[in-house]
Amino acid sequence: MAEFRLPANSRIAKGITHPAPPGARALREVRIYRFNPDSGENPRVDTFSLDTASCGPMVLDALIQLKATVDSSITFRRSCREGICGSCAMNINGVNRLACTTALQELSGDIRIYPLPHMPVVKDLVPDLTNFYAQYAAVKPWLQTRTPAPPDRERLQSKEEQERIDRPAACILCACCSTSCPSYWWNSDRFLGPAALLAAYRWIIDSRDEATGERLDELEDPFRLYRCHTIMNCTDVCPKDLNPARAIAEIKKMLVERQV
Repeated sequence: MAEFRLPANSRIAKGITHPAPPGARALREVRIYRFNPDSGENPRVDTFSLDTASCGPMVLDALIQLKATVDSSITFRRSCREGICGSCAMNINGVNRLACTTALQELSGDIRIYPLPHMPVVKDLVPDLTNFYAQYAAVKPWLQTRTPAPPDRERLQSKEEQERIDRPAACILCACCSTSCPSYWWNSDRFLGPAALLAAYRWIIDSRDEATGERLDELEDPFRLYRCHTIMNCTDVCPKDLNPARAIAEIKKMLVERQV
């Protein structure tokens, strides 16, 4: 997958260069995108000299150290540190990744950290995910049934039925996939994007769900579903090794088969 790069005419002001800390032993240069919409100033890229010998092994560790010791105003999201919550998704050296699972030693040259591409920025590395979450909610990601639940037990599945939904249900909603998709960049107001469509697929194939027809009806739209052109960026960047592109293709196949 090609790296994401800002357009050549992007208005990014010259940033602040922070000197190396005294006694540094293993320096890496870290370039961090800085932008505060409330300030009225253009975005900038600040440069930091990081002593990798005195911080943890991951990009998130580097961000935490720089915030704690150099510039407390650096803003980013984080939570679990274990690749589970998806909070620290950002664009690192041109690829959407989780900062907590990306090792510094995996990255060659300078470390370039930007927010997820083609999203409004709240501040610095924090994108506005309001539309992303609204699209997820739009596919009704919950069990829909008409028949009453059994009075004395849960709605059961076979092992095989559970295994069908096991991988799609592992999505952590980090938004790495949707924000790596060119179709989503240009049509995010109408195209649901890989993450929401993967969630839709997870419920469509759930043996306990009784709204398959309605779910497919709501997706049969030139933009909501068919704006996907199988570019595969979504699958390339997924930190959980999921395959949203395959799920989208399966939904398209279901729509064709029910018309035969």
